[in-house]
Amino acid sequence: YPSGNLAIIVVREKNQLICIVQEDTPRNAQIQAVFKSSGRSSCYYPNGAVWININIQGGEYFDQAGSRVRRWTWPNSIVSPGPHVPLSPIFLSLNRHVGVRILGQDKIIISFLAMGQQAKFSMGTKVQVSDRSQPPPPARWGRDELLLLASRVRILQLLDRLHGCLNFPSNKQRDKIKPPSYLVTQTLKILELCTSPDTSDELHRSVREKVNA
Repeated sequence: YPSGNLAIIVVREKNQLICIVQEDTPRNAQIQAVFKSSGRSSCYYPNGAVWININIQGGEYFDQAGSRVRRWTWPNSIVSPGPHVPLSPIFLSLNRHVGVRILGQDKIIISFLAMGQQAKFSMGTKVQVSDRSQPPPPARWGRDELLLLASRVRILQLLDRLHGCLNFPSNKQRDKIKPPSYLVTQTLKILELCTSPDTSDELHRSVREKVNA
């Protein structure tokens, strides 16, 4: 960024590229988006809620409260019952310098503009399905990814609690306040990911303890 803070990181992990967009802050910068060449990507609102979630089948668009307002499927994906829903082009401004254009599975462009100069990163991919009679296996979430997601939700929970303490000093008032719907939604999604047969009981317990602490 013009401030000197790191804006975009591109790293290689085994056989895939990962592009990470950070907010413009000098310390403890929040992640605003993660794009993987394997076909999985996510963008986040400033409050940490999921904005866009993409996988090899399609994608979802959420509002800041965590409610899904749009979903779509890629042309070559195989989805269980239901009509094919095409993508309508999506344009996001993650901040004043970084924008995202989603025009197709292989046309996802991250653009960075500052001080009259522009850089573009293409993070689209095209997943080929060889057997159209069977859907491709769902992507697996690793131990580190699940623990990172759980830690992220826990931090958001603590920030929400701190906000409640500042606005409602009385314990009785705070006890009546329900957590934001987007936090409830993210907590349930992480716990659902842990129900996979590939997830060990120990990992499931660790994630559950983090988000329910």
